[in-house]
Amino acid sequence: MTTMTQTSARFREFKMPDVGEGLTEAEILKWFVQPGDTVTDGQVVCEVETAKAAVELPIPFDGVVHELRFSEGTTVDVGQVIITVDVAPGSGEEAPVPAPVQEPVEASAPAADEPKGRTPVLVGYGVAESSTKRRPRKGAAAPEAAAVAAAVQAELNGHGAPAPAAPVAPAAPAAPEAPVGRPLAKPPVRKLAKDLGIDLATVVPTGKDGIITREDVHAAATPAAAVAAVASETVEPVAAAVEVVDATASARETRIPVKGVRKAIAQAMVGSAFTAPHVTEFVTVDVTRTMKLVAELKEDKEMAGVRVNPLLIIAKALLVAIKRNPEVNAAWDEANQEIVQKHYVNLGIAAATPRGLIVPNIKDAHEKTLPQLAAALGELVTTARDGKTSPAAMAGGTVTITNVGVFGVDTGTPILNPGESAILAVGAIKLQPWVHKGKVKPRQVTTLALSFDHRLVDGELGSKVLADVAAILEQPKRLITWA
Repeated sequence: MTTMTQTSARFREFKMPDVGEGLTEAEILKWFVQPGDTVTDGQVVCEVETAKAAVELPIPFDGVVHELRFSEGTTVDVGQVIITVDVAPGSGEEAPVPAPVQEPVEASAPAADEPKGRTPVLVGYGVAESSTKRRPRKGAAAPEAAAVAAAVQAELNGHGAPAPAAPVAPAAPAAPEAPVGRPLAKPPVRKLAKDLGIDLATVVPTGKDGIITREDVHAAATPAAAVAAVASETVEPVAAAVEVVDATASARETRIPVKGVRKAIAQAMVGSAFTAPHVTEFVTVDVTRTMKLVAELKEDKEMAGVRVNPLLIIAKALLVAIKRNPEVNAAWDEANQEIVQKHYVNLGIAAATPRGLIVPNIKDAHEKTLPQLAAALGELVTTARDGKTSPAAMAGGTVTITNVGVFGVDTGTPILNPGESAILAVGAIKLQPWVHKGKVKPRQVTTLALSFDHRLVDGELGSKVLADVAAILEQPKRLITWA
């Protein structure tokens, strides 16, 4: 989609692009440029987090950064302008200049002879000649108001000191300019206030130049009784003591906005769990020979430079099992009432990252040799841990492996990745007593769990796939005889 517009011959706008598959919003994690910085075509200007991954956005033209429309931490809809660039600095064309942030009152009253159009005065805001499009700016909050807000919030968090007696009066934040326009707040903050039922006119702003932040709205959403307890504790110490208990209790919980990767995980798991009828089967298997093979491969010069671990052999075993039972590699097309057979395997590997669970996949994993598969696994894991996995790397998976064994867990009942037919969970490999050749011996044992979509995978087919994986791990030579 087009991600830039042109407001004049000199200034160009760059919009939030759809960096995934039909995504509608993204959060700005970090700006790499500031107003006044020179940028070149293809230079990364910011990092955003979508519902799937963190992505760096390059600017598609040269120039000097004129304005950043949104601050870090703001969720922006796809198609909104996030940055404007002066592509012809010094050309002589008259252009709007951001007003000094130290003088917000002056910036709120544009001169009568100013040219029509948007005059950027602050990140994410601007004024126009017509008052029907932009409201006059509100004056900065009084220092006393900020002190009250900080003291109240600190007490609610359970670790602050009582607010000083002098700035107790709640009417202190009111400014003479307040009645002439709405309080300053960015669209996401206004939406948050609306969702929580908070009137922004009653919120004490603590942001720069009197901007109301998310924290301000959350503070205002705290029960009024708790706020009153902090503000009046010097007047009614007995009543305050009772109310402070409630305020302290509120600090025992933390509310985290559901967005980005976590929001996508929740939607995908709920959709999968209540759309595809899951069946999970289990098998416990002796993997002693597989562990010996792993040790031998680590010494093999053909595997030099790549990571060899049990997951590599398990992945190869699943690929062989799919080759022997190709019907399992399919998808259910609800709209057309069809079962779509996949003649390729994009093998997903569930990865835990600081931003949450993601499932990148190895494209055409069925065509890779063991060294190639090892290299692909290593690259996939490294990229995921660095938070650099692209949306394309997570699209198009057909089956998935989740290795819960790394957390010391024996097994689980994994939920299908949406659009896939099966997911294999691998438990911890432990030394256990096992009957081997008629005698009880200590052997390396693990439990496998295979969840599959019962709409297109019958019990017989699912059982065959799981049994084949187990048989290969018990006798790894089957990787040769069955492949």
